[in-house]
Amino acid sequence: MRKLIPLYLILAVFFTCTSCSNQYQALFQEKKSLQPDTSFFNRAVPLSEYHIQPQDILQIRNLQDIKFIAPVVTSTPGGSSEQGQSFQVQEDGTVVLPELGHLKVTGLTRAQAQQLVEDTYHKVLLKNPIIELKIINLKVTILGEIKGQGSYPLVKDKTTLVELIGEAGGLTDKANEKNIKIIRGGERNPTVTIIDLNDVGAINDPRSVLQSGDIIYVAQSKRAARNDNLQNVSTIVQPLLLFFNTALIIFTLVRK
Repeated sequence: MRKLIPLYLILAVFFTCTSCSNQYQALFQEKKSLQPDTSFFNRAVPLSEYHIQPQDILQIRNLQDIKFIAPVVTSTPGGSSEQGQSFQVQEDGTVVLPELGHLKVTGLTRAQAQQLVEDTYHKVLLKNPIIELKIINLKVTILGEIKGQGSYPLVKDKTTLVELIGEAGGLTDKANEKNIKIIRGGERNPTVTIIDLNDVGAINDPRSVLQSGDIIYVAQSKRAARNDNLQNVSTIVQPLLLFFNTALIIFTLVRK
């Protein structure tokens, strides 16, 4: 029986390492339901055609600096900057503006809402208002091998993947620049497309124009994933080897 103890220890180490290896392989498998599908980009609505909805937050300012919708001055590391006042769209589809009261904006694009606010102020109060309107709650989320993970607002009509990556500080040295996933759609039926940034054509690829709610995932390169797997296995194996060596020493002493 004592002769079999070292064999049992070796087999235990082997099967433990094998199970750990299989576990990590399973974690990095891609499910069939999330296979890349680019067809949804043909149906995608550009941000410039996004229609305002209840709960959206509009940032509005009068560029003439008149007291109505005056800009808000905020402190920044480089000095100060001016931002418009924020107004939330109500459940009834209206936004409440100074001197105008309730103004219905749901169903309008950003440009249409801006023109509506400008025309209404011109009719009711101001001579030649110049209104700037932004929808500031529209965001995308970027995760994975990126230096600045998190959510970023979409304030331009056409923000590209390359612009967002630049804003987020760039890719990490572990990133797989050939495998940038843009995930779009609801929780039940998400659709995925893959952008290859090694291809210079990706800069002007219409599929890389982002929409509110998009999730961008930057995958690890295969080399980095292998290194991480080896490190994880090594972290598990080393204590087991130490235990095996200790048990072997004890077993040898007992036999004497």
